[in-house]
Amino acid sequence: MSATLTSNSPVLGSPIQLYDLHPPLEDLRAEVLRGLSQPQKSISPKFLYDKQGAELFDAICTLDEYYLTRTEMAILTTHAQEIADWIGDGALIEFGSGSSQKIRVLFDAMASLPTYVALDISKQHLQESCADLVNVYPNLLAIAICTDYTQSFELPAIPAIADQRRVGFFPGSSIGNLEPDEAVEFLKNVAGVLGANGRLLVGVDLKKSTAILEPAYDDAQRVSAAFAMNLLARINRELGADFDLNQFHYRAFYNPIGRIEMGLVSHIDQTIHFDGVEIPFRQGETLRTEYSYKYNLVEFQQLAEQAGFQTKAIWTDPQQWFSVYGLEVMPPSLRQTPD
Repeated sequence: MSATLTSNSPVLGSPIQLYDLHPPLEDLRAEVLRGLSQPQKSISPKFLYDKQGAELFDAICTLDEYYLTRTEMAILTTHAQEIADWIGDGALIEFGSGSSQKIRVLFDAMASLPTYVALDISKQHLQESCADLVNVYPNLLAIAICTDYTQSFELPAIPAIADQRRVGFFPGSSIGNLEPDEAVEFLKNVAGVLGANGRLLVGVDLKKSTAILEPAYDDAQRVSAAFAMNLLARINRELGADFDLNQFHYRAFYNPIGRIEMGLVSHIDQTIHFDGVEIPFRQGETLRTEYSYKYNLVEFQQLAEQAGFQTKAIWTDPQQWFSVYGLEVMPPSLRQTPD
């Protein structure tokens, strides 16, 4: 059941409207059990982002090997005014707001932005980041929605954005966590949320050498490994499983089909007990935690078109390691229809 709350910024007292649509614990339990019961065991990467997981990911973003964040930030900074002009007026809706650092580059370039809507599955991280934002931008109306935005959903009836054009922001190459067909379905859902004349600014990681890609996802300090291991700790803590974290190790590698594959590999033959079910692991068996798909410029443009978006602009860095797309919802008459 959804709940609507209003919290206050701890410094300025600026209101933050909070809509708590977080899935119940039973949904997490069922989805994790379903993933562990598949021939290829996997757990959705969205479950990586509890409070500790979100903090670990923030740490990953500062690592030397992790080029994605600093490259995307450089693109946004270099083209900030051009991007801000393209966004125009309206409500800015961020899918997976995290620490809301990249959005500040856009706020600084915009003379006025009446409304910011932050969507994230980590409630505590969401509240804290929105509180930080309204302290820095006191005229901003911040609306925080705790939800699983990767699933089909509709925004709550929010009076503040009822008559505003909607612009989505989906940075960080999170679109790459989805299989291409899942990415198309996700973008279709986003198009429905944004509505007619809606726009979307989305970060997309580009294909490049394995020597650059693999260290970004398996760093020397092992922060990426700790991020993945925290998933098992969370399942133990919140759902009562008995994963022995010492009996798994982290692995990430580039598959030439165009994706980084990340997972936790069992050291031994073992049995995990979860929700009254025995989950066997063979020695060397992998529990997949994430994919990160990489695209070239044409591939992602074609994917966006399948989802009902027109590409209006593409911004990249000089090395073409990363890209930021400016997409616009197609009129119904231009959208692709199944054969």
